[in-house]
Amino acid sequence: MAIFAVGDVQGCCAELRQLIDKLPFDPSQDELWFVGDLVNRGPDTLGVLRFVKELGPAARILLGNHDLHLLALALGEGVPIADDDLALVLAAEDAPELVNWLRHQPLAHHNPELNTLMVHAGILPSWSGPDTLAHAREVEAILEGDDCGSFLTVMYGSQPDRWSENLKGQDRLRFITNCLTRIRFIRADGSLDFDQKGPPGSQPPELVPWFEFPGRATADLRIVFGHWSALGFLQRPNLLGLDTGAVLGGKLTAMRLDAPGRPYQVTSKVNWHPPPS
Repeated sequence: MAIFAVGDVQGCCAELRQLIDKLPFDPSQDELWFVGDLVNRGPDTLGVLRFVKELGPAARILLGNHDLHLLALALGEGVPIADDDLALVLAAEDAPELVNWLRHQPLAHHNPELNTLMVHAGILPSWSGPDTLAHAREVEAILEGDDCGSFLTVMYGSQPDRWSENLKGQDRLRFITNCLTRIRFIRADGSLDFDQKGPPGSQPPELVPWFEFPGRATADLRIVFGHWSALGFLQRPNLLGLDTGAVLGGKLTAMRLDAPGRPYQVTSKVNWHPPPS
């Protein structure tokens, strides 16, 4: 069985199909791992959701921050819809089925045989692999349950920005969610920064990329992640970053995880820009 990981798709359905055509991928026996952010900003979010869902057990999907935003629009209360592509999803006949499928996806995935842990954005340096999976499960249980809408309504925000085992309720869930789906840089005191989005080296001196924090507890695991388009393709021992900015005119990238090799990539024809304010 071959296992491939795919970077942030973000509604780039044509590019996803082209990329999969390049892979020696057999859906009857192989797996495609998606690092999250299947949706938003690209031209065919609805097509991406339908295509990946139809892959069935061959696809392993994580929730990214944009996927959670779609869930908040569908299930939260009073969250404004400002993205046309997400509005199209919510207006589709199969929207309830797609939303229900999406909210049952995890925030972290571990394959012990490959010594690999996949998250969307990153991991708090003090969390071990088991810690990460346990904390992810806390949020997953809420998303799968009756309190899903209540949490999604108050999910937004960057506080608290420091972890404590004493955090409870929505503050605890928000921190876990932000860490797994939004983290890039971290301070020496362990607090997270969500303002800096450039590549490493562009940040103020008090910030370091989460994966370069001294003594990171998951250094013995291979971490596969996306989210950070300014970082681009990153391959280091036990570290694989796959967001290469497909929705921003970059590339959509896949990497085989069970065998050595080079990345598979397609150049994107999508070049999303934020609407004028």
